[in-house]
Amino acid sequence: MTPPPGWYRDPDAPHQERWWDGRAWTEHRRAPGAPGQPSVSPPAGARPSRAKAVALVAAGAVLVAAVVTGAVLLDRDDTDGGPADTAGGTPSAPPTSAPATTGSPSPASSADEPTAPDDDPSVAVDQLNGITLPLPEGWEKPENVAQDDVVMTTHGVYDCPAGVGFCRHGLVITRTASAAEGASPETLAKRDIDDATDEAYEQNVIGQRLYGGITSQRTVASGQVAVAGRAGYFVRRLVRTAKGPGGYVESLVFPSSTGIQAPVLVRFVFDAGPDGPPLADMDRITKGIRPVGDAASSGGVGSSIGPSS
Repeated sequence: MTPPPGWYRDPDAPHQERWWDGRAWTEHRRAPGAPGQPSVSPPAGARPSRAKAVALVAAGAVLVAAVVTGAVLLDRDDTDGGPADTAGGTPSAPPTSAPATTGSPSPASSADEPTAPDDDPSVAVDQLNGITLPLPEGWEKPENVAQDDVVMTTHGVYDCPAGVGFCRHGLVITRTASAAEGASPETLAKRDIDDATDEAYEQNVIGQRLYGGITSQRTVASGQVAVAGRAGYFVRRLVRTAKGPGGYVESLVFPSSTGIQAPVLVRFVFDAGPDGPPLADMDRITKGIRPVGDAASSGGVGSSIGPSS
């Protein structure tokens, strides 16, 4: 299926023709249409006889007809970089197609293509509120989670301390905070922490007391915090339960960077004890919150607090 010896358009210099000896390109070149063959003859045994040349011409004509009627494509030899046959060419005339190349370009790898936020394994995404949250080690995107608005969980489940259902050692929940016009992040966080604590460790949304109920709770930290360069506020509580080690609950509120800058509420629920996630993960996740599409945005614990609008 290799084209016969002849002058063809040079794949490396399309303004010239180059001699193809039937197996590989030679170093002989000429201006298009110049008479004669190369001054150095092909190696002995490689020169076709006149009868063979006629036969090759006839074969070329048959192949041309097959290309026109049957769309037959002749592959060139990729190793030697040989010319490809075309519908309008013969062994003695330059092909009319674009010059052959020495290799096909490789398809772009997936690593060269931009990654959509939802497909990025290193972050959780809340498209509604326009934020991404980093996934620390030991955390994953939610699977088979019945509770609404959960954006990440710790790996695996365990039997709840009260013997009812299955629990997880850590949850992070995001939603748009319900707020009266003009309510500050501080007001909203202080208002939410009671509901967040009750839903996490007292009684869940379907009426189950997974930890036997709350026996005591106290605020262990609160204050202003910058989230993606915006002024937010958090309240964190330590909760003791009738069964199990209890846990920590935090309500974090900050203005969204999208739309009308509605307040974003992030709830953290971490089991206490050796099986719970590191409490420092709350700060790591807060510090890593970014607007969708803005990985370079500043913000987080210890950052200067930016304007709220």
